[in-house]
Amino acid sequence: QLQFVESGGGSVHAGGSLRLSCAVTGLSLESYSIGWFRQAPGSEFEGVSSISHRDGTAYYADSVKGRFTISRDIAKNIAYLQVNNLKVGDAATYFCAVVMGEAAQITALKFTDQYRTGGQGTQATVSS
Repeated sequence: QLQFVESGGGSVHAGGSLRLSCAVTGLSLESYSIGWFRQAPGSEFEGVSSISHRDGTAYYADSVKGRFTISRDIAKNIAYLQVNNLKVGDAATYFCAVVMGEAAQITALKFTDQYRTGGQGTQATVSS
């Protein structure tokens, strides 16, 4: 059964850091690219970052470049998002998704290949 479990969120002050995790069961990250997207209250979904299953190429939204780092542990089937120098505008619920195809699709939230998501998300709260 396909399952996504996001964790690692919390409440931090601006400038702080969090390490988000996404544990996936039911498929292998050897075959799927994985990434993160987020939703702030009252806002639409926004792609954040993704990483290719083929060669590990990472993609980032312009708003997070230089502050966020995506990685994955294929053996554990877990993806991580290290979020540094958090800004108030980063406050959101973060979700993960997989796609059988180009990883950039997740960061762009524009899909031509089949994608899957479905976790509860993990919430990051940033205070000024």
